[in-house]
Amino acid sequence: MRVLGVDPGLTRCGLGVVDGAPGRPLALVDVEVVRTPSQLALGERLVMLAEALDAWLDQHQPDAVAVERVFSQQNVRTVMSTAQASGVAVLAAARRGLPVALHTPSEVKAAVTGNGRADKAQVGAMVARLLKLDVRPRPADASDALALAICQVWRGSAQARLDAAVAGAEWRPK
Repeated sequence: MRVLGVDPGLTRCGLGVVDGAPGRPLALVDVEVVRTPSQLALGERLVMLAEALDAWLDQHQPDAVAVERVFSQQNVRTVMSTAQASGVAVLAAARRGLPVALHTPSEVKAAVTGNGRADKAQVGAMVARLLKLDVRPRPADASDALALAICQVWRGSAQARLDAAVAGAEWRPK
């Protein structure tokens, strides 16, 4: 399974692609942080993100996309720009008919480190270890995007099997 992880942000948007399957080694395919200049108009910045996401989807052909679920923070302005970037990622995937999973930061941390309250350094260290990298991906947006992809490889595969089992149970004649 190939997953594109997206750590949404209007100024910095982390993109990471991972190949893997539950119980099998993971492999880094690519990672990048897309930056948009703050002096540009909102629409221009969103177009830049959309174009970058489209290029990544075309280049890497993922089976699924995992996006960090936007959660409430103190700064409403930050939440809004993150939500806008998240919407661009969901739309880009949906246009291609790709499944999109939204994971909270604590779900991702728990999947990657075993601790839903892990800090950025712990997440980065585990991402490097799981992908057999010599150093942690930097900046943190890159590491977070890879952590999202890893979370989806592990949790998404299990969820897909559960969903299929439930759907199969509904079809059975009584």
